[in-house]
Amino acid sequence: MFKSLTTEQAMRYNRQVVLKKVDLDGQEALLNASVCIIGVGGLGTAAATSLCASGVGNITLVDFDTVEVTNLPRQTLFSERDVGEAKVEAAKKRLSEINSECHITCVNAAFDEALASVIKNCDIVLDCTDNLESRDTINELCFANNRPLVSGAAIRFEGQLFVAIPGQTACYGCLRTLFSSVDLSCVEAGIFSPVVNIVGTYQALLAMQLLMGMSTVPTNALLTFDGLTHEWQQWALPPNTHCSVCANGMCEQITTQDEK
Repeated sequence: MFKSLTTEQAMRYNRQVVLKKVDLDGQEALLNASVCIIGVGGLGTAAATSLCASGVGNITLVDFDTVEVTNLPRQTLFSERDVGEAKVEAAKKRLSEINSECHITCVNAAFDEALASVIKNCDIVLDCTDNLESRDTINELCFANNRPLVSGAAIRFEGQLFVAIPGQTACYGCLRTLFSSVDLSCVEAGIFSPVVNIVGTYQALLAMQLLMGMSTVPTNALLTFDGLTHEWQQWALPPNTHCSVCANGMCEQITTQDEK
């Protein structure tokens, strides 16, 4: 059932509501939205914090891991007292303190195809995982269930973001075919804490803009961030007519539009 903003909520989010591109309609879109965050690490905790505080009504957290002391430098939603606790439960506890009106659902499990129902029951998915196998599965399920996907990644001083909208854009699989890099983890390569938080917060920004129907979200493009040079770049994605995930005519549509 659609929820309208109460007077108290309109006052709470006033700084957003006064923005012409948000207004009451945009804030109500957030209130009624359901966002699934897969991976509650550095990216996921940053994204969840921003989404929850900004007034998103429903957030589902998916992760199988527990909080470790080595997580604390970059996973700022957690504290020392959370060490040893399931990440989803520790995150829910803290998010509820930030915004008690946000409904948090915890899925304490590794993500796989068995959790497809989690994607079906949300409006948008944030991929905050750190391995290629999970990313491929999430991408396939998002396109199979017609759910927008906001993918983020961060390693060393580098970050990247990609938005995929089934039926409108290329998918994450199309992006993956352009790279042959080794699937490194932050444990192996390292990560600078502010970079992963910047990327996670940017995922929240993109998700909120999609939920509010803003047309300025970059699609068919890879966004990259260099924390050493402080440069953002946007790279156009070439058409991929052989993608096994989104080969539904979209790649042909992109090609046709480019030719025009």
